[in-house]
Amino acid sequence: MKLAVMQPYLFPYIGYFQLIYAADLFLIYDDIAYIKQGYINKNSILSTNGAIRFTVPVPGASSNKLISELQYSDRVKKILKTIEQSYSKAPLFEFVFPILRRSLEHKDRSIATVCQKSYEEIFSYLGIEKRFAKTSELDYDRYASAQDRLVALCHLFGADCYLNSPGGRKLYTKSDFAKKGVDLKFVDSLPVEYSQGGTGFTPNLSIIDMLMNCSPQQVIEQMERYEFG
Repeated sequence: MKLAVMQPYLFPYIGYFQLIYAADLFLIYDDIAYIKQGYINKNSILSTNGAIRFTVPVPGASSNKLISELQYSDRVKKILKTIEQSYSKAPLFEFVFPILRRSLEHKDRSIATVCQKSYEEIFSYLGIEKRFAKTSELDYDRYASAQDRLVALCHLFGADCYLNSPGGRKLYTKSDFAKKGVDLKFVDSLPVEYSQGGTGFTPNLSIIDMLMNCSPQQVIEQMERYEFG
């Protein structure tokens, strides 16, 4: 069984979804410190003037608080309007925009809950069933080292393989995980490119851009463009 663990990001780029796609179970890591400079509450989409940033406010955001202790603001009308103005003429707008609205307007404003809602909505749209859980709701040793917490989560679910993003190479080694009976693999994205309705290509945008421009089958094909390292 392959397990992946990542902090919740708001409509992240394709690499994040490849991690979910490759895993049998994806854990939303919400019992760790909030990172104000990260992508927990922001991302980028493509407008007629190029890439632009959208942000959902997080009242009381602080690196001294856990992600699970914070909520997204319900002030999302302006963000939805920006997305609508940017993609109203996109090929898949009528199918994708309702997904974004349901996710961003979800009644439970918990960061992890809103993000999980969006992941579930997107994979349902693609016709793919995935399993999710929040680490804040699990019973494991939260006071262990970062690596040992991940190993503990693998053991909790009987996972013999832990999947990590490429950035994890700076933090973890295969031999250290192997000593604990877990095979560490990295999900390395292959080059991704698709039509964005204009000339040139702007990479590393929110998954929103791909969903708006690509059919479900084309999105799945892009999700499969990775290899294990």
